[in-house]
Amino acid sequence: MPHDVSLIALFAVAFVLASVFGYIATRLRLPPLVGYLVAGAMMAKSIPGFQADTGMAGQLAEIGVILLMFGVGLHFSVGALLAVRRIAVAGAVAQIVIATLLGAGMVMLWGWSLGAGLVLGLCLSVASTVVLVKALEERNALATTNGRIAVGWLVVEDLAMVLVLVLLPALAEVLGGQAPGGGDGGTERGLLVTLAITLVKVAAFAALALLLGPRVMPWILRQVARTGSRELFTLCVLTLSVGIAFGAAALFDVSFALGAFFAGMVLNESDLSHKAASQSLPLQDAFAVLFFVSVGMLFDPSIIVKEPLLLAGVLFIILVGKSLVAFGLVMLLGYPASTAMTIAAALSQIGEFSFILAGLGINYGLLPKEGMSLIVAGALITIMLNPLAFSVTARLIEHVHRHGGLRQRFETARHAPLSHLEHELEKARLRAEERAAKHRTLSPQELAERFPMFAVLTHEERELVMLYFHPHAARPGERIIQKGAKADAAYFLSSGEVEVDLGRKKRVKLKPGDVFGEMALISGQPRSANVTALDYCTLLKLTTSDFREIMRRFPQVRAPLAELAAARDEMNRRQAEEPDPRDLGT
Repeated sequence: MPHDVSLIALFAVAFVLASVFGYIATRLRLPPLVGYLVAGAMMAKSIPGFQADTGMAGQLAEIGVILLMFGVGLHFSVGALLAVRRIAVAGAVAQIVIATLLGAGMVMLWGWSLGAGLVLGLCLSVASTVVLVKALEERNALATTNGRIAVGWLVVEDLAMVLVLVLLPALAEVLGGQAPGGGDGGTERGLLVTLAITLVKVAAFAALALLLGPRVMPWILRQVARTGSRELFTLCVLTLSVGIAFGAAALFDVSFALGAFFAGMVLNESDLSHKAASQSLPLQDAFAVLFFVSVGMLFDPSIIVKEPLLLAGVLFIILVGKSLVAFGLVMLLGYPASTAMTIAAALSQIGEFSFILAGLGINYGLLPKEGMSLIVAGALITIMLNPLAFSVTARLIEHVHRHGGLRQRFETARHAPLSHLEHELEKARLRAEERAAKHRTLSPQELAERFPMFAVLTHEERELVMLYFHPHAARPGERIIQKGAKADAAYFLSSGEVEVDLGRKKRVKLKPGDVFGEMALISGQPRSANVTALDYCTLLKLTTSDFREIMRRFPQVRAPLAELAAARDEMNRRQAEEPDPRDLGT
């Protein structure tokens, strides 16, 4: 061929094999992730005439990690995590420590180094949130209390692994590996100094992201969204995720994963977070597939034959060791056996964070390549067995509930902590709904229903118009518009009731669906009346510049708006001409 097509070939072969084996996996009622890993193993070993470029695949996998972590941050719920913090934080941290020590002890019996043992132990101690959510969704258990505890537990594990990704480069040389960049600064400076510098850099990045991010990033997204260009919005989301991740690594020596996680977490607070998630999802899915395929390329299937005892040890830690540890911890915390068994089943697999951490361990010379093969083999087998683990758990829970003595001892007598947690989750749900209500604008359909002037627009046009509105609330007695003030915004009344004071003791009440303040924007004259809230009101506020921009971009709205304004002017005129009953002495 006249030019190099290795990248195109890598994409083509990876996507074709991932599609085929992913489909086969779903037909076998397995997560597609299993198929992607198998596709990677096939690419590395079994395709005549094709030589996979593992270096290029690794860089594409880094993009997959960035988008994967961006998605985790974008869906991160602080409120839900705080509700289950008593069991999730204590249980997950203790389980990670114990499972890591079990794994490290087993590995050191094999003759591996302490650093290799700690890395492999950490890889085995965490489970895949993606696999768990899929399993709970299939059983309609995601919204149950036990399901929320399990998800919260794994989210804590994810956050702990983010911290590990931060600290591992600083500790690499001390644990027997090589310092990032090939230097030996960790030995020269000392462990405490290296850790201090690392933590200061991470704190500086976190402070910058959390202080400036919520102000800058949503504003950028909103401005881009107003252009109405979907491809430009998608490009902006991609720029923020990859750009912040790269900037975090280049300026603060923070991992790509942590930078992307913070970018997603900051955007999660924006009212455009759902739109950002939906627009970035195709790219996230595509590069996540490449990530799992690249992990599969590092898998050596011969490890199953060469080191069956090592693989058996890895499977024992994943399926038995950490599940029993989690079961015991949940029971010690006073929760019912059904909760303990659900957590145990949720932890009986490993996934994406295990691969990310293992890859980092190999890069820093801590984990031998056999370790990655063992982890991938363990992931393949445990993910395939995870549905069986949940089925066995369901039968055990049913058995406990059928027998009165067991139910009284292991369920009823331990129900108090679970009842308290259910109450906390309900309060968290109500708080989230209250916050959402304060910041919620109308949907495009609701906009047309409540304000008929926008019914002349298409759904896509109304969706774009909504980006110009800002939610606004008013309490009873609050003056929304002051007579004589400069016109700076129009108000669309969504709920509640307001009163317009026309002077001479003449007042007009406006209800949901009415608009006020727009005539001053059109004429440029100062406000001609006072407008006061009579009830708790929710409004959509439209600034002068945004109002004019909408009129310019969507001139078809002018006619319905003029009709509405004329009708209300006529109503105001009639109200002003009517005699005041108090003037008549009645």
